[in-house]
Amino acid sequence: MGLYVEAHIRADMDELWSRTQDPAQHRRWDLRFSEIDYLPRTEGEPQRFRYAVRVPALLTVSGTGITAGERERLDGTRTSALRFASPHPLCPLAHGSGYWRYVPDAHGVRFLTGYDYRPRWGVLGALADRLVFRPLMGWATAWSFDRLRLWLERDISPERARANWLAELAVRALLFTGCLTGLGLESAMGVFGRFGADVAYLYPLLLVVVMSLALFKAPFTCTPAARRCLRAPADRTTRTPRVLHTLEKHG
Repeated sequence: MGLYVEAHIRADMDELWSRTQDPAQHRRWDLRFSEIDYLPRTEGEPQRFRYAVRVPALLTVSGTGITAGERERLDGTRTSALRFASPHPLCPLAHGSGYWRYVPDAHGVRFLTGYDYRPRWGVLGALADRLVFRPLMGWATAWSFDRLRLWLERDISPERARANWLAELAVRALLFTGCLTGLGLESAMGVFGRFGADVAYLYPLLLVVVMSLALFKAPFTCTPAARRCLRAPADRTTRTPRVLHTLEKHG
């Protein structure tokens, strides 16, 4: 698979399964989707769904897909797989497939995904995908997995987690901009009077330190962060599940 993300979540398997398989809960934590709804199906057929992504003040792109799930294997592992496609000409992802796997261990569940897709717009689309869309999709998947982890482990709702992330991002941007422009340097020197003037040579160093913290300090524990997730499989137990072949037969 082209993209891989894994998070370790200290939670009950059934609760994790519910919050990822129920569309009403799924769309709350997954940054990649604005809407997810199951469509009517006949007995024995994989579940079909409709998804949409809204870009505020610009447009909404939508698509459809099918998903199939194995409730549980003998070792406790669960899997769900999907295929998706969007006919919207402005959607950079034409069609693709992927899976979620739930691997229990002594301390929770390894929740992982592997997926790939074919970009739209020919050679130009392939270049844009490699430089922009694919890194963005990988980041959004990892960020969303950590957001889900916070919801299950610490009872921080997806909405609160997003607010925490935006607030921290704003503080970092404010600190970085202030350091970049030297904002507050003269006023700080005035507050400390002569002492401030005597140690003025230290202020550039202080600005560098603050700027470095704004850029590189680890996110707060209540804030979702893509960096907390693995971006490559740690072992060979993450091969593509057989359930994908079921979806192949249903197109």
